[in-house]
Amino acid sequence: MVMAREIVSAAVVAVALLAGLDDKADAAQCGSSSAGFEAWKREFAEEARGKGVGANAAAALMQTNYAGATIAADRSQRSFGLSLDQFLAKRGATTIVARGRSLKQSQAALFASIQQRYGVPAGPLIAIWGMETGFGSQRGNQNMLSSIATLAYDCRRQEFFTEQLYAALKLIDRGVLSGATRGSMHGEVGQTQFMPKNILAYGTGNLDVAANALNSTANFLRAHGWRAGAGYQPGEANFAAIEAWNAAGVYQKAIALMGRQIDGGAGSAD
Repeated sequence: MVMAREIVSAAVVAVALLAGLDDKADAAQCGSSSAGFEAWKREFAEEARGKGVGANAAAALMQTNYAGATIAADRSQRSFGLSLDQFLAKRGATTIVARGRSLKQSQAALFASIQQRYGVPAGPLIAIWGMETGFGSQRGNQNMLSSIATLAYDCRRQEFFTEQLYAALKLIDRGVLSGATRGSMHGEVGQTQFMPKNILAYGTGNLDVAANALNSTANFLRAHGWRAGAGYQPGEANFAAIEAWNAAGVYQKAIALMGRQIDGGAGSAD
């Protein structure tokens, strides 16, 4: 009986492995230039329809173009290699903090309601808002779907952006986004620059509206472990939630520092 079970188990594993190979063989192949993008789109759209993506979203995918500017930006994210002081200067931290303090006062009721609901104070939310879009003034003018489709086709981070592409197509099916939605170089949209998967998981309303975007950002941070009343500097409990928002260490420290300054503190992040 033991041997029989082992034979059956081996057969199950073999079938699973063969199925995995079939899936890989059927999957649209990545590329490193624009040459294969049109063929990839057709294959991906067919796969997406087979997984339940609707006709409107699939048609929007077929209208996308290879986003060369997105690829160039993805290859040259040099600012994340700067020192903290250099990064703060490049991103205009002094201006963000000054404007952020003003916004904290003028929008006090909004930030109080967000903190009551999610436990996240104004400082880090305002710092993210200022860092991501200059308080909504620089939300990007790239075609969101073209940017994400290009990165899903590109071999460098295909798995990550394939998930984002499926999320974007689902949002188009739901009418939340469209094939004409504009965003930043990697497909981020809204006042605080949400990727499609995060819109599905944490988005609350139209993210081009500041209040919705700020509530959504607080929702994201709470979902990633933010605890009301705990600190958010490096080494403190809530810094992990900031780390979840952006993987770059210099960005994380900048948000923590600017957030503390906006909230009325001083000093620098270590």
